[in-house]
Amino acid sequence: MTTDDRPDLAAMLLWLTRALIDAEEPVLAANDLTMWAYSVLTALATGPTRTQAALARAIRADKTRIIPVLDDLQERGLIERQPDPADRRVRLLAITPAGRRAFARTRAGIRAGEERVLALLPAADRRAFLRTLRALSDVDDVAAIAQPRSTG
Repeated sequence: MTTDDRPDLAAMLLWLTRALIDAEEPVLAANDLTMWAYSVLTALATGPTRTQAALARAIRADKTRIIPVLDDLQERGLIERQPDPADRRVRLLAITPAGRRAFARTRAGIRAGEERVLALLPAADRRAFLRTLRALSDVDDVAAIAQPRSTG
């Protein structure tokens, strides 16, 4: 397949993204988490303690939208919010041991489903696909890169 006769990137990724989300929904439900809650736990389990604003940037969410998610996770003992000693108006977020267990259970279930999809690829293609996908997902602003640049 040449670049001229391939489908657009979004068209190729859309079905896969929808299938993965559909496969994740029962795993999230079994662990009593929403996708946003899982995104919060993932960011806190795999990164440093964060402020609410930094967390929102990291998971690419509006900071006001995640407040109810944070409230729920805190009420359930999955995260903690503490005042920042340097600025008492700012809250620092941290995952609790219960939050780490919920994250680990959920991630294991999600990864099991992903492995079934990845098993469709030869090992070398799987490694290349994951490496490429990781490189693209680590770009800070893919949408801005994809926009045509003005020449005037």
